[in-house]
Amino acid sequence: MESIIDYFETIPSSHRSVILVGGLTLFWLLEGAVPLFRFKYKKWRHALPNLFFTATTIIINFALAFLLLNTADWVVAEEFGLINWLPDMPLWLYVILGILFLDFFGAYLPHYVEHKVKPLWMIHLVHHTDHKVDTTTANRHHPLESLIRFVFTLIGVLILGTPIGIIMLYQSMSLVATQFTHANIRLPKKVDYALSYFLVSPDMHKVHHHYVLPYTDSNYGNIFSIWDRLLGTFMTLDRDKLEYGVDVFPDEKENSDIVELLKQPFQKYRKPTIRPVEE
Repeated sequence: MESIIDYFETIPSSHRSVILVGGLTLFWLLEGAVPLFRFKYKKWRHALPNLFFTATTIIINFALAFLLLNTADWVVAEEFGLINWLPDMPLWLYVILGILFLDFFGAYLPHYVEHKVKPLWMIHLVHHTDHKVDTTTANRHHPLESLIRFVFTLIGVLILGTPIGIIMLYQSMSLVATQFTHANIRLPKKVDYALSYFLVSPDMHKVHHHYVLPYTDSNYGNIFSIWDRLLGTFMTLDRDKLEYGVDVFPDEKENSDIVELLKQPFQKYRKPTIRPVEE
C-alpha cells in the first residue's frame, strides 16, 4: 500500500493521460461488444462535444492543480483534518477512509447540490442533455461545473486532511469509475445489482440519466453507492425502460452543438417534469 501511495504522490502527467485514454478506449471497445442499447448514431460525431468538454475539464484542473497540491501539503504539515485527528490506524484503513470521504465531498455532495440549486442545475444540465449516454459522456461537464467540482474537492481535502498521494489515487479511480458507469454496456442484471451494493454500477448510474424526475434526482454517487443508500437517494428502474436526456430540453441537435451547450447554463430555467415512480 505504501508503494502505491508513493507512486501516486508523484504520478507523471503522461501516466494520468494513459489512464484517461486507456479507460475510454477499453469501454469504447466493450460498448461495441456488449452494448446496453444499440444506438443508431455516428459514434465519433456524438463523441466530439463530449471530448471537447473533457479537454476543458483537464485544462481547468491542470491550471488549478497548484491549489490542490499546496492545500494537501499544508494539511499534512499541520496534521489538520478529520482523518488526521482519528487514532492511529493501519495505512490501508487510512487510505480507504480518505478515498471514501473524498468521494462524498468531491463527488456526491457537489452533485447533489447541483441538482437542488437552480443556477447550478442549469450548469450541470450540459451533462444530462446527452441523448446517447456512453463512456464519452463521463466528462461532459460545462467549464463552470469543472470549477464548481474543483472547489468542492479543495474544501473536501481541507476538511479531511488527505495527502496528495491519496488525492491522486482517488482521482484516478474516479476517472475510470465514471467512464465505466456511463459506458453503454450490459452486465448481467444480477451481477450489476450485486455490484451496486458496494459500488456505483452502470445500471445504477443510468437511472440518474433517465429523462424525468424523480429518477434524475437519484443515484448521485461516483465510486461508492454507500452515500446514496445511507442518505436515501438510491433508486432502481428497469434498464429497458430508460430514456436519456431531460424532458424540458428535448432538442437533440441543439444538445449536441458545442456552442449551444456552452450557452446552456444561461437559458431560462425550466422545471423538470415529475412522473409517477415506475415499477
